[in-house]
Amino acid sequence: DRHPARGVATAGDEATGRAIRFCLSNPDIFRTQLRALLRASVHGRLEIMFPMISGLEELEEAVDFLNVVREELKAEGVDAAEDLPVGIMIEVPSAALVADVLAKRSHFFSIGTNDLSQYTLAADRTNAGVANIASSFQPPVLRLVKMVIDAAHKEGKWVGMCGELAGEPVAIPILLGLGLDEFSMNPPAIPIAKQIIRSISKSQAEVVAEMVLTLENSDQVQEYVRDLLPIVNF
Repeated sequence: DRHPARGVATAGDEATGRAIRFCLSNPDIFRTQLRALLRASVHGRLEIMFPMISGLEELEEAVDFLNVVREELKAEGVDAAEDLPVGIMIEVPSAALVADVLAKRSHFFSIGTNDLSQYTLAADRTNAGVANIASSFQPPVLRLVKMVIDAAHKEGKWVGMCGELAGEPVAIPILLGLGLDEFSMNPPAIPIAKQIIRSISKSQAEVVAEMVLTLENSDQVQEYVRDLLPIVNF
């Protein structure tokens, strides 16, 4: 898989059983993935991102396995980059809550708001019956996003977002104000996103972000941004 914003190679596949846990439970498959990434690392810029990390133990186990595979390649006489940036997806509340710890061991974060919202709100986003609950605009989700961004920035690390929220016009001023460094979205959303980003100042976005964190539900959040910034009403 490839993270759409930076071409970051993602080790693990969320469709096959919760990503990094599947990989760590199936070392032969994980080894094959990591060998391919490491072999490619000498031919250009490469960053590795581990998905669905829930805490420090899983991150350390994944990094240790990466180092083992690198040593195996060296023993075979195969070149591999020594200092690959390694980041993680923040997709579950437990990772967000220890983001300060994870930021010390990672080069970057990417927030997956689809899963983060689902697990934070205990609402399956594919279930129409709870669609009104499973919104990334819910204040609990936005507060976790802020927590993650603040923790990363404290350690001098950048934070991206790959999830539907990053491409939502109403969300862009909020995320700018929270300090998000990188937005990942589908190509059709880019022109509108650029127009919104160019239309507001950093200080204005920070006011928006501060305000929405005090609101009670997703409807209030979206109504506030739309009323304050008509440009987001596309």
